[in-house]
Amino acid sequence: MIITCIIVEDEPPAAEKLKAFIDKVSFLRLINTFNNPIDAISFINENKVDLIFLDIQMKQLTGIQLLETLPIKPSVIITTAYSEFALKGYELNVVDYLLKPYSFDRFVKSVNKVSELLSKRGQPSPKCIFVKDGYAIEKVLIDDILYIEGQKEFLKVVTTKKKFMTLMSFGELLGMLPLDKFVRVHKSYAVAIDKIESIERHRIKMTDQLIPISETYRKDFYNRISGNIKKPSTG
Repeated sequence: MIITCIIVEDEPPAAEKLKAFIDKVSFLRLINTFNNPIDAISFINENKVDLIFLDIQMKQLTGIQLLETLPIKPSVIITTAYSEFALKGYELNVVDYLLKPYSFDRFVKSVNKVSELLSKRGQPSPKCIFVKDGYAIEKVLIDDILYIEGQKEFLKVVTTKKKFMTLMSFGELLGMLPLDKFVRVHKSYAVAIDKIESIERHRIKMTDQLIPISETYRKDFYNRISGNIKKPSTG
Protein backbone atom coordinates (compact mmCIF):
# COMPACT_ATOMS: atom_id res chain seq x y z
CA MET A 1 0.00 0.00 0.00
CA ILE A 2 1.45 3.36 -1.07
CA ILE A 3 0.77 6.29 1.28
CA THR A 4 0.79 9.72 -0.36
CA CYS A 5 2.05 12.43 1.96
CA ILE A 6 2.85 16.13 2.15
CA ILE A 7 5.09 18.18 4.43
CA VAL A 8 3.85 21.41 5.99
CA GLU A 9 6.90 22.94 7.61
CA ASP A 10 8.30 26.49 7.50
CA GLU A 11 11.83 25.61 8.66
CA PRO A 12 13.91 24.41 5.66
CA PRO A 13 16.29 22.17 7.68
CA ALA A 14 13.33 20.39 9.30
CA ALA A 15 11.63 19.94 5.92
CA GLU A 16 14.83 18.53 4.39
CA LYS A 17 15.19 16.05 7.26
CA LEU A 18 11.63 14.84 6.68
CA LYS A 19 12.23 14.50 2.94
CA ALA A 20 15.33 12.38 3.59
CA PHE A 21 13.45 10.13 6.02
CA ILE A 22 10.47 9.76 3.66
CA ASP A 23 12.80 8.76 0.80
CA LYS A 24 14.03 5.82 2.90
CA VAL A 25 10.55 4.35 3.44
CA SER A 26 9.31 2.38 0.44
CA PHE A 27 5.58 2.79 1.10
CA LEU A 28 5.69 6.60 1.44
CA ARG A 29 5.34 8.87 -1.59
CA LEU A 30 5.95 12.58 -1.06
CA ILE A 31 3.75 14.59 -3.44
CA ASN A 32 4.37 18.15 -2.20
CA THR A 33 6.05 20.31 0.43
CA PHE A 34 4.74 23.60 1.81
CA ASN A 35 6.24 26.33 3.97
CA ASN A 36 2.94 28.20 3.81
CA PRO A 37 -0.04 26.55 5.57
CA ILE A 38 -2.56 28.53 3.48
CA ASP A 39 -1.22 26.95 0.29
CA ALA A 40 -1.29 23.54 1.98
CA ILE A 41 -5.00 23.87 2.79
CA SER A 42 -5.84 24.57 -0.85
CA PHE A 43 -3.77 21.58 -2.00
CA ILE A 44 -5.33 19.20 0.55
CA ASN A 45 -8.83 20.25 -0.49
CA GLU A 46 -8.05 19.63 -4.16
CA ASN A 47 -5.93 16.45 -3.99
CA LYS A 48 -6.00 13.02 -2.39
CA VAL A 49 -3.54 13.20 0.49
CA ASP A 50 -3.23 10.23 2.86
CA LEU A 51 -0.82 11.74 5.40
CA ILE A 52 0.35 15.20 6.50
CA PHE A 53 3.61 15.80 8.37
CA LEU A 54 2.58 18.97 10.14
CA ASP A 55 4.57 21.54 12.09
CA ILE A 56 2.72 23.47 14.79
CA GLN A 57 4.40 26.84 15.06
CA MET A 58 4.13 28.63 11.72
CA LYS A 59 3.73 32.30 10.88
CA GLN A 60 0.36 32.58 9.14
CA LEU A 61 -1.51 29.72 10.82
CA THR A 62 -0.57 27.22 13.47
CA GLY A 63 -0.78 23.55 12.61
CA ILE A 64 -3.71 23.25 15.01
CA GLN A 65 -5.59 26.02 13.20
CA LEU A 66 -4.89 24.32 9.88
CA LEU A 67 -6.38 21.06 11.16
CA GLU A 68 -9.44 22.84 12.49
CA THR A 69 -10.17 24.37 9.07
CA LEU A 70 -9.93 21.18 7.00
CA PRO A 71 -13.23 19.69 5.79
CA ILE A 72 -11.31 16.63 4.54
CA LYS A 73 -8.90 15.33 7.18
CA PRO A 74 -6.06 13.01 6.14
CA SER A 75 -3.99 11.18 8.74
CA VAL A 76 -1.66 13.59 10.54
CA ILE A 77 1.72 13.26 12.23
CA ILE A 78 2.63 16.39 14.15
CA THR A 79 6.31 17.40 14.11
CA THR A 80 7.26 20.10 16.59
CA ALA A 81 9.75 21.17 19.24
CA TYR A 82 6.93 22.10 21.64
CA SER A 83 5.60 19.25 23.76
CA GLU A 84 2.77 21.35 25.23
CA PHE A 85 0.76 20.93 22.01
CA ALA A 86 0.56 17.14 22.29
CA LEU A 87 -2.77 17.01 24.14
CA LYS A 88 -4.47 19.39 21.70
CA GLY A 89 -3.11 17.39 18.79
CA TYR A 90 -4.55 14.15 20.08
CA GLU A 91 -7.89 15.86 20.65
CA LEU A 92 -7.89 16.42 16.89
CA ASN A 93 -7.20 12.70 16.29
CA VAL A 94 -3.64 12.99 15.01
CA VAL A 95 -1.97 9.63 14.58
CA ASP A 96 1.31 10.51 16.30
CA TYR A 97 3.43 13.31 17.71
CA LEU A 98 7.12 13.56 16.80
CA LEU A 99 9.04 15.79 19.17
CA LYS A 100 12.05 17.45 17.51
CA PRO A 101 14.78 16.32 17.26
CA TYR A 102 13.52 12.81 16.49
CA SER A 103 15.42 9.80 15.19
CA PHE A 104 14.77 7.77 12.04
CA ASP A 105 13.72 4.80 14.20
CA ARG A 106 11.10 6.95 15.92
CA PHE A 107 9.95 8.24 12.52
CA VAL A 108 9.50 4.68 11.22
CA LYS A 109 7.40 3.72 14.25
CA SER A 110 5.20 6.71 13.55
CA VAL A 111 4.60 6.01 9.86
CA ASN A 112 4.01 2.33 10.60
CA LYS A 113 1.11 3.43 12.80
CA VAL A 114 -0.34 5.28 9.82
CA SER A 115 0.17 2.27 7.54
CA GLU A 116 -1.64 -0.05 9.98
CA LEU A 117 -4.48 2.44 10.38
CA LEU A 118 -4.99 2.90 6.65
CA SER A 119 -4.72 -0.84 5.98
CA LYS A 120 -7.58 -1.48 8.39
CA ARG A 121 -9.66 1.06 6.51
CA GLY A 122 -8.80 -0.48 3.15
CA GLN A 123 -11.60 -1.93 1.08
CA PRO A 124 -11.61 -3.62 -2.34
CA SER A 125 -11.47 -1.05 -5.11
CA PRO A 126 -14.97 -0.05 -6.28
CA LYS A 127 -16.00 -0.67 -9.88
CA CYS A 128 -18.17 2.42 -10.07
CA ILE A 129 -18.92 5.72 -8.36
CA PHE A 130 -22.05 7.86 -8.24
CA VAL A 131 -21.85 11.57 -9.02
CA LYS A 132 -24.54 14.22 -9.01
CA ASP A 133 -24.99 15.71 -12.48
CA GLY A 134 -27.60 18.46 -12.36
CA TYR A 135 -30.70 16.94 -10.76
CA ALA A 136 -29.66 13.36 -11.54
CA ILE A 137 -27.29 11.02 -9.70
CA GLU A 138 -25.30 9.21 -12.36
CA LYS A 139 -23.49 5.89 -12.15
CA VAL A 140 -19.97 6.19 -13.57
CA LEU A 141 -17.88 3.07 -14.26
CA ILE A 142 -14.34 3.73 -13.05
CA ASP A 143 -12.77 1.81 -15.94
CA ASP A 144 -14.57 4.13 -18.39
CA ILE A 145 -13.11 7.37 -17.00
CA LEU A 146 -10.55 9.05 -19.27
CA TYR A 147 -9.85 12.28 -17.41
CA ILE A 148 -11.30 14.86 -15.06
CA GLU A 149 -11.22 18.56 -15.88
CA GLY A 150 -11.83 21.43 -13.47
CA GLN A 151 -14.13 24.15 -14.82
CA LYS A 152 -14.57 26.85 -12.18
CA GLU A 153 -16.76 25.35 -9.44
CA PHE A 154 -17.58 22.25 -11.54
CA LEU A 155 -15.65 19.13 -12.47
CA LYS A 156 -16.15 17.60 -15.91
CA VAL A 157 -15.77 13.82 -15.80
CA VAL A 158 -14.99 12.58 -19.30
CA THR A 159 -15.58 8.89 -19.95
CA THR A 160 -15.42 6.67 -23.02
CA LYS A 161 -19.21 6.95 -23.32
CA LYS A 162 -20.27 10.43 -22.14
CA LYS A 163 -19.40 13.48 -20.04
CA PHE A 164 -20.69 14.44 -16.61
CA MET A 165 -20.64 17.81 -14.83
CA THR A 166 -20.60 17.65 -11.06
CA LEU A 167 -20.24 20.10 -8.17
CA MET A 168 -17.36 18.38 -6.38
CA SER A 169 -13.79 19.30 -5.53
CA PHE A 170 -10.83 17.36 -6.92
CA GLY A 171 -10.08 16.16 -3.39
CA GLU A 172 -13.58 14.72 -2.97
CA LEU A 173 -13.70 13.02 -6.36
CA LEU A 174 -10.15 11.63 -6.30
CA GLY A 175 -10.87 10.31 -2.82
CA MET A 176 -13.54 8.07 -4.39
CA LEU A 177 -11.17 6.68 -7.05
CA PRO A 178 -8.37 4.08 -6.77
CA LEU A 179 -5.07 5.84 -6.09
CA ASP A 180 -3.11 3.50 -8.36
CA LYS A 181 -5.28 4.27 -11.42
CA PHE A 182 -5.50 8.07 -11.44
CA VAL A 183 -2.98 10.88 -11.15
CA ARG A 184 -3.27 14.65 -10.89
CA VAL A 185 -1.22 16.34 -13.63
CA HIS A 186 -2.39 19.96 -13.41
CA LYS A 187 -4.49 22.14 -11.13
CA SER A 188 -7.31 21.61 -13.67
CA TYR A 189 -6.71 17.99 -14.73
CA ALA A 190 -6.43 14.44 -13.42
CA VAL A 191 -6.08 11.49 -15.80
CA ALA A 192 -6.57 7.72 -15.86
CA ILE A 193 -3.05 6.34 -16.18
CA ASP A 194 -4.02 3.38 -18.36
CA LYS A 195 -5.84 5.64 -20.84
CA ILE A 196 -2.76 7.71 -21.72
CA GLU A 197 -1.87 7.30 -25.40
CA SER A 198 1.38 9.26 -25.50
CA ILE A 199 3.32 12.07 -23.81
CA GLU A 200 5.26 14.76 -25.64
CA ARG A 201 6.63 18.11 -24.43
CA HIS A 202 4.86 17.69 -21.10
CA ARG A 203 1.50 17.15 -22.77
CA ILE A 204 -0.61 14.00 -22.56
CA LYS A 205 -2.46 12.81 -25.65
CA MET A 206 -5.75 11.16 -24.79
CA THR A 207 -8.27 10.58 -27.61
CA ASP A 208 -8.56 14.02 -29.25
CA GLN A 209 -7.43 15.93 -26.14
CA LEU A 210 -3.99 17.33 -25.25
CA ILE A 211 -3.68 17.68 -21.48
CA PRO A 212 -0.85 19.80 -20.01
CA ILE A 213 1.41 18.49 -17.24
CA SER A 214 2.15 21.47 -15.00
CA GLU A 215 5.46 21.97 -13.23
CA THR A 216 3.82 21.49 -9.83
CA TYR A 217 2.73 17.91 -10.64
CA ARG A 218 5.46 16.96 -13.11
CA LYS A 219 7.87 15.10 -10.83
CA ASP A 220 5.16 13.03 -9.19
CA PHE A 221 3.55 12.22 -12.53
CA TYR A 222 6.72 10.90 -14.16
CA ASN A 223 7.55 8.91 -11.03
CA ARG A 224 4.10 7.36 -11.14
CA ILE A 225 4.17 6.22 -14.74
CA SER A 226 7.66 4.75 -14.54
CA GLY A 227 10.45 4.82 -12.02
CA ASN A 228 12.98 4.54 -14.86
CA ILE A 229 11.52 6.94 -17.39
CA LYS A 230 13.76 9.81 -18.45
CA LYS A 231 11.85 13.03 -17.99
CA PRO A 232 11.41 14.84 -21.32
CA SER A 233 13.38 18.00 -21.83
CA THR A 234 11.50 21.28 -21.52
CA GLY A 235 10.33 22.51 -24.87
